[in-house]
Amino acid sequence: MNILDLVKKENTVLPARYREMSTTEMKSRVIAIKEKLGEDLFIPGHHYQKDEVIEFADATGDSLQLAQAAGSTTASYIVFCGVHFMAETADILTNENQVVVLPDMRAGCSMADMADIHQTERAWEKLQKVFGDTMLPLTYVNSTAAIKAFCGERGGATVTSSNAHKMVEWAFTEKERILFLPDQHLGRNTAFDLGIPLEEMAVWNPITDELEFEGDPSTVKVILWKGHCSVHEKFTVENIKELRKTVPDMNIIVHPECTREVVELSDQAGSTKYIIETIEKAPAGSKWAIGTEMNLVNRIIQQHPDKEIVSLNPNMCPCLTMNRIDLPHLLWALESIEDGNVINRITVEEDVAKNAIYALEKMLANA
Repeated sequence: MNILDLVKKENTVLPARYREMSTTEMKSRVIAIKEKLGEDLFIPGHHYQKDEVIEFADATGDSLQLAQAAGSTTASYIVFCGVHFMAETADILTNENQVVVLPDMRAGCSMADMADIHQTERAWEKLQKVFGDTMLPLTYVNSTAAIKAFCGERGGATVTSSNAHKMVEWAFTEKERILFLPDQHLGRNTAFDLGIPLEEMAVWNPITDELEFEGDPSTVKVILWKGHCSVHEKFTVENIKELRKTVPDMNIIVHPECTREVVELSDQAGSTKYIIETIEKAPAGSKWAIGTEMNLVNRIIQQHPDKEIVSLNPNMCPCLTMNRIDLPHLLWALESIEDGNVINRITVEEDVAKNAIYALEKMLANA
């Protein structure tokens, strides 16, 4: 079941009274419910969330950090402030007595939606006719539970931007080539860093059901799914050229979901965790342009007034789907738990979860 089906299935309309409440009143209610539920409640918050949500998070982090946190918590209720695939991962890694809630069911991920299970199964069948039993599937955690299960069932694994290098290296000890879903840019940048030339990478187009590659297919080592992050693709070569011209001593650091051209022209590239830690360690007075989600960039700016920090793209907007979750939706979710009428529960079917956990456990073992 995809995110659109879930939205149709659930009552996702925020009751009007939450829009009529003051911020002060909502915050007071959130604090009161957190105190009441105590250790029975755990709120993980992704770095890209709004400040009004992050201030109530019990743990903040990137996808890998939050997957680890979800797998280790004993709380009865996990109110996941992130997007749908993250809440699915939490449900997979927790036990059947733990309840995972997504405050707003519309909080999806456009990248995850670029690879559905039907497209993937069809692609695998066609690619096997070309490459035989020489491929191992890897999927970025920014994917549906069904895609994770697909990879787990075939001996593959999930990856995050934090451990992509380790996981791709591991994959090549298992098979001759990999199929990397659903973000072509993370796959391309990771493989390139590990010494695989661009000439040995092909792209699978799920819309046309074709392999985009000129040359002998036997030379292909990496098959990249034609998907992308709508946020990180908005950082451009032109952004970098303009910055080099106007502020030549500015350090440029970007996320590996950016295009190969942008990563190549930047000074550094790495996961969300890597970006945060690099800025933390940087000397006072240093200058940084960051190519990642705007909520996080603004938070980093606030946390480091001793440094000059800007977004690599001055016209950048926050991740629209991450921003679906706000203080009113968070309070709605918490009050539903308090009232015993839980809304927006995320559950992954048992057979899907069983295979998905194989893929996730391989990733967590290499964390």
